[in-house]
Amino acid sequence: MVSEQRKADAGGRVTNRVDSLAIASYKGQGQSDIGSLIEPYRRELLLHCYRLMGSLHDAEDMVQESMLRAWRHFDTFKGRASLRTWLYTIATNACLDALKKRSSRPLPVAISAEADSRIPIANPSAEADWLEPLPDTWLVEATENPEARYSRRESVSLAFLTALQLLPPRQRAILLLSDVLDWRASEVAHLLDLSVSAVNSALHRARVTLERSYHTDKRETTLAQRTDAATNALLSRYMHAWETDDVSGLVALLKEDAILSMPPVPSWYRGREAIRTILLVAPFGPGMQSRWRLFPTRANAQPAFILYAADKAKGAYRAFGVQVVALDGSRPPGQIAEVTIFHGSSLVTSFGFPLQLPQ
Repeated sequence: MVSEQRKADAGGRVTNRVDSLAIASYKGQGQSDIGSLIEPYRRELLLHCYRLMGSLHDAEDMVQESMLRAWRHFDTFKGRASLRTWLYTIATNACLDALKKRSSRPLPVAISAEADSRIPIANPSAEADWLEPLPDTWLVEATENPEARYSRRESVSLAFLTALQLLPPRQRAILLLSDVLDWRASEVAHLLDLSVSAVNSALHRARVTLERSYHTDKRETTLAQRTDAATNALLSRYMHAWETDDVSGLVALLKEDAILSMPPVPSWYRGREAIRTILLVAPFGPGMQSRWRLFPTRANAQPAFILYAADKAKGAYRAFGVQVVALDGSRPPGQIAEVTIFHGSSLVTSFGFPLQLPQ
């Protein structure tokens, strides 16, 4: 019954007797039944909180906090709006409260100019918090809104999220509720305790800011992601080049103006020759031969790889991070437009892979 409501209810716009029945069930059976009512919404709330926070771990914390608030205060739910709307209100406000104390999570390409490959690579930044990749398994049960300005896939792409993180938190929430979840201005205003005119004004500013960073070429690259034989062949060649230390073969798969970034390293690089130079310093520098193993996966609705580095002293491969790649918009897919290498073993476990593999 709840799943039927979720299909029909876009941003709380359509309600039915499900919520009234939920209240009756709660009053009749007590708090032990609340979890079964709110748990079906966990997956889509995780996705919403991830878009707002830019972090897997923060999103999980926010949803856990939201579920706890909903459980404790379920008696305040009167059914005037849908259960889904009520839960989104709690989750959005929990995220906005947390974001008052935390900085945004962009990627290096959004906040600095491209680096000179002739200069030593900058040390990882201990101060900045970077956007984290999202396992596609989080998208499995997410609801698609056909009339939304941005599709589910586009709204989790790295290009979109990087631009989104440039917005102040409240503008970020308003844009997500309006243009991704397809809520009306009046609904957003009620959630955030604002006037409709204030919501419309903030939404206009958010769209203008977003379009400065998320322009046409980025959007075309984002929408180019697909799975077919030609794409799989391209990605297989890319993986083979990494595992065989074939830097020339790897660079040949890139667009002429391809981008490489490696958070938490704040530097990023543009162009084949600049990327070749960096790759020959790290990760394919002296003493780093036969180091890498890659395993295909999906992240942010894009092709991705789990990355392991050899620890020869211990005879094992240790989790290193996650690579996410963006393809160009040509057909058949000709080249790779962007590579983002997220350092961090904890990210690997979020994708369901172990921290260590036998060598």
